Amino acid sequence: MSPRRLALLGAVLCLAVPGVAAGPLRFWNLTGATITKLELAPAGTQDWGANQTANDPDGAVDADERLRLKGIQPGRYDVRLTDKTGRVCVVRNVEVVADRAYAFSVSEQDLRDCRR
Repeated sequence: MSPRRLALLGAVLCLAVPGVAAGPLRFWNLTGATITKLELAPAGTQDWGANQTANDPDGAVDADERLRLKGIQPGRYDVRLTDKTGRVCVVRNVEVVADRAYAFSVSEQDLRDCRR
């Protein structure tokens, strides 16, 4: 088999096997705050998952930092975050996607449903 055909076959197999071509899902913090807690729940539920900031070496996600997500599949989620000042915000119906540099981001403009 020629090298070109072999490369094409490898590319097709990567696309056919779920999870092989996709890299890890990442959250990108585009707020101006350090996030100390980040939880996701299937959109419209209160089934909050594990605190994703535990995946970071210092347990927080600084402004403009990306965080690797664990145990999360692409789909629609509500996102609850707590920042360093104690502000808790919920961003609803966020689309988490694969095969991009980041799965989803949250910016300051997204933070409308917040409390202290």
